[in-house]
Formats: sequence, structure tokens, C-alpha cells
Amino acid sequence: MAKEPSYLNLYRSGELSGRVEKLLGLLASCRLCPRKCGVNRLEGETGFCETGRKARVASYNAHFGEEDPLVGRYGSGTIFLSSCNLRCSFCQNYDISQAAGGMEVEPGELAAMMCRLAEAGCHNINFVTPTHVVPQIVEALVPAVEQGLSVPLVYNSGGYDSVETVALLEGIFDIYMPDFKFWDNHQAERFCHAADYREAAVNSITEMHRQVGDLQVDDEGIATRGLLVRHLVMPNQVAGTEKIMAFLSDRISKNTYVNVMDQYRPCGTAEKDDLINRRLSAEEYRSALDAARKSGLTRLDPRIRPRLVLVPGR
Repeated sequence: MAKEPSYLNLYRSGELSGRVEKLLGLLASCRLCPRKCGVNRLEGETGFCETGRKARVASYNAHFGEEDPLVGRYGSGTIFLSSCNLRCSFCQNYDISQAAGGMEVEPGELAAMMCRLAEAGCHNINFVTPTHVVPQIVEALVPAVEQGLSVPLVYNSGGYDSVETVALLEGIFDIYMPDFKFWDNHQAERFCHAADYREAAVNSITEMHRQVGDLQVDDEGIATRGLLVRHLVMPNQVAGTEKIMAFLSDRISKNTYVNVMDQYRPCGTAEKDDLINRRLSAEEYRSALDAARKSGLTRLDPRIRPRLVLVPGR
């Protein structure tokens, strides 16, 4: 029998509605993320993320390009949310994250999207860049549950999250999938406009793991609960890959599921920056994989990346 998602228990107890109220309260003088802009988003004011009371959705579909434990046979039900609380110069989804597009949605509309994806057979509902619209997502979850939603939710963030907000998500999201982009805050400020990125990522990922633990999968290899971490390897070692891998191994778990990603390309304004205006070399990616293994991490995403390097033993 399939394991039911945790949010169903919160719904039955009435706690889910209570969480909605607490999360919406964070919008009144917005402190959803580490930026703590302080604007009243309930009244339509906007801060760094340029998002007011309503969430905006760029697109939603069954996605087959995610990690294998999320995709399975029928795909990950991915909802791409517009805008972001980071402003990465190299963003590969600039039109979604920084161009302020997308369609504003009411809670019922967002709930209907979740249910359509689940009805199509998707194994989970995967919210891409949810940090700045967490209250709106949880608000929509209530009618979604009432319409029969019963698949796990995935929190797919850039890693610039607030522990206060993540703590309110306990028992709602069964699967967390943050990025850990940079170790050096100077680089994070330069490339993402987030001078406290490392501290935010360390603290929020620690809280995520406290809630859900290491990744768990069912008999078919489909994720049911737990933490996955993504790390995009960048040119000239600007991301601090070795230190990030050591943190995950030493302070989170050696069994952390980590996707060491090779697909960096100079998008956005990155092509004008001499440090990051090229793709990775095979040696840079090989060094990143070596750093992950040497740290003691035992659960690296197994997909082969022949474009850069054939992984030994596969």
C-alpha cells in the first residue's frame, strides 16, 4: 500500500488551515525569505521578488528531466512559479525568474493544476522556485486535498530559504530539493545578489533534513520522503564545490542524495563575466565528482553525463 503524504494528517487535524494563516501572516510585513523586505504583500505591495498577494504560474506539466526518484514512469508534476528571491546572473530560466511574466492564479486555480497533474499519473507535485509564494501554495493545498490530492509535494528551491518559513512547512512537504549554489558569500553576492547565501542555505538545509531525513523510495524507486540536494558545478571553481560537499557529508548525512550537475552554460549576463562566460571543462566536472566522493557522500545521482566525462565504473 502506498504511503500517504504527511499533509493529509495535517488536513484531518485542522492544522493545515492554521498553517495557512501563519504563513499568510508573514506576508503582512514580508519576511518569507532571508531578504525580509518588510513590504505588505497582502495589500499588493512588492519587494525584491516583485510578487504581491497572488502567486504567478509560468507553466505546469509532467516533467521527465528531473532526478529519477521523482520522475518514475509518469513524470514529476512540475509547476513553474514566476519570479524568484534570487537574481542569478547566469539563470537558465530568466524569462520565468526575472521577467515578471506568468499568470496570476487564485487558490482554486492552483489547486486545480495540482489535481490535474496528479490525475495524469504524476508521482508528485513539484513546485519550482516556491520560496516567495509558500503561503499561496499552502493556501491552495486545502482545496486540492478536498478534491482528492494525495501525492507528495516537492519543495524545489534555490536554497535561499528562511528557517522560520521552512519550519512552518513541517508535515506539508515530504520532499525537499534545494540547490546549494555557492559556499563563498562574495561569489553569491556577485552572481546572485545574496550576500548571506551560505548561512541561509546551511541553516535551511539543516532544518529540511531534520524534518524529512535522507531520501526514501518505494519498491519502484519512487521518492516518498526525504532530502535531495542539487549543486551546479561552475567554471573556475567559483561555486566552492569541495566545501559544499564536505558540509553535506559531515553535517547533514553521508547518505544525502546529491545531484552534481554539469549543465552550466553562460546565460543571462554571465556571457559578459570573464569568470563564468564559458561552459565547464571535463576536468572541472571530474574534479567536482571526485570532491563529492572524497567527502564520503555515498548517494550521488547516477545518471551518466557523456558530454563531459564518463563516470568510472558505470
